[in-house]
Amino acid sequence: MSRKVTILGAGLVGSLLAVVLRKRGHHVSVYERRPDMRAANVSAGRSINLAMSARGWKALELAGLKNEMEALAIPMYGRYLHQPDGQTAFQPYSKNNEAIYSVSRGELNKKLMTLAEDNGAHINFEHRCTQVHVENNHVHFHHDHNGTIVASDLLFGADGAFSALRESYTRLNRVNARQMYLEYGYKELCILPGASGEWVMEKNALHIWPRGNYMMIALPNTDGTFTCTLFMPFEGDISFEKLKTKDDVTALFDKQFADAKALMPGLLDDFFTNPTSSLVTTHIFPWHYKDKSALIGDAAHAIVPFYGQGMNAGFEDVTVLAGLMDEYGDDWQTILSAYEAKRKPNGDAVADLALNNFIEMRDKVADPMFLERKKIEKELGKRYPDQFISVYEMVSFSHIPYSTALQCIQAQDHLLQRIMSEGDFTVNSGNAEFCANLDTWVTEYYNAVQQLDFGNEAR
Repeated sequence: MSRKVTILGAGLVGSLLAVVLRKRGHHVSVYERRPDMRAANVSAGRSINLAMSARGWKALELAGLKNEMEALAIPMYGRYLHQPDGQTAFQPYSKNNEAIYSVSRGELNKKLMTLAEDNGAHINFEHRCTQVHVENNHVHFHHDHNGTIVASDLLFGADGAFSALRESYTRLNRVNARQMYLEYGYKELCILPGASGEWVMEKNALHIWPRGNYMMIALPNTDGTFTCTLFMPFEGDISFEKLKTKDDVTALFDKQFADAKALMPGLLDDFFTNPTSSLVTTHIFPWHYKDKSALIGDAAHAIVPFYGQGMNAGFEDVTVLAGLMDEYGDDWQTILSAYEAKRKPNGDAVADLALNNFIEMRDKVADPMFLERKKIEKELGKRYPDQFISVYEMVSFSHIPYSTALQCIQAQDHLLQRIMSEGDFTVNSGNAEFCANLDTWVTEYYNAVQQLDFGNEAR
């Protein structure tokens, strides 16, 4: 039976959800507080690039956009590390030369909005949600100095970390919600192309300048630029609060990011023009209300960006929801309950994974022991493809549930520590006794994690 559906938010997840619901015959109206970013002279909002991985591509395939976006995506096969002394190193992401992909947030959002409209969804721009009556799905909007109340059969909050529907849920009985800000902020900067429009650094990599308590990253764009993001504490000895003058910024970049600074003629203008933004993780339970409404994407599980999984996790929400619609038809009580049961543990897990990866990116990637561990992980994956897959590869190149990947960390730590305690892995690999022990250790690891769910989360 066709339902009248309201979606709050025409961002990436809301627009994709509109496509999926329209393809199943529902009447879909989307309400977005911002102007239409496809119009001239309208900013697309946050322009930090997205790292598209397997979960995101599956959702775009569902929507019919995969081939079009692949043409605009740049594969990144690993991390390219930049040390303060100018030395560099490349760390492949995968034993099989797999890549994550740099995609423009704005371009993807525009295409998804257009696809939603082409499929019959109606997007109402510059409608700010001011209140939601959760019990009856009455939603209040402010538009052009006027108020409007919209009623619907089904309501989805896809309106980000500070979702109006999420806020309304917090006023219901027995709802647990919390948010946690990092003591770090971020600022967007830019590396320009060369004189002929070429990329001035390795194009097919995610560049990282790890500096212990802070870092900068850069992702490639199709126009030859790199979008850089500086992550740093708000306060402290080396922090945004200490970078008050042009001389302060110049001194820091001369000492810590000299190779990048040489490629950033607009550094000072960008630094003092672009905002310093915060980083938040949110948790809430429950995610849905009866058969009437549900949270999805960042509205349900906003995470920090350090695993590149925010969009991918939100898109996987949509993929899972689509599968449940196919399975349960018009039984929305069952659909929404099953959606929450499947996705809530994974939303919590990917939040933890993202926070863990922040420490890895800013600090551990420059540590020789960490580099050795990554080399061993790749070798184990090649030697024991049916028994071992690294946590990073689970997250980025598979549809194994995030919660499973998180639960594998301790067991993988134990396995890798045991191997590394024996000394040089390359030398030991030529020793028959060591190889026999390695077979035993990997089998013990495999047996230890077999009770976990390694199935396809988006099946």
